[in-house]
Amino acid sequence: MFEVILLVIVMFVMATCAFFPLGYSMAYFSKSPQQSTAANQVEWTADYELRILEESNRLLTHLISEIEASFGPRPSDSVLRRHYDTLVAAELENRLAATMAE
Repeated sequence: MFEVILLVIVMFVMATCAFFPLGYSMAYFSKSPQQSTAANQVEWTADYELRILEESNRLLTHLISEIEASFGPRPSDSVLRRHYDTLVAAELENRLAATMAE
């Protein structure tokens, strides 16, 4: 119970910091030029990492759809669907391992 209360308090504090209107503007205007340059570098790095994540997600999604197309339609039965998902995951892992070995 204590963990739940602690989690709720932490989430409340994070939401308050994220959505408090003066919190962001005061932090933005109080930066020196050197700090804002460092902040721009961090933002650029974060944007670059986000772009890489989006690209890798797109490629993985394409690879999964390619694998599913080779296996045929997805079953409607829950047990068969679990087995199908396991086969797709195993094939994805095999293809990624083969790509890494090259």
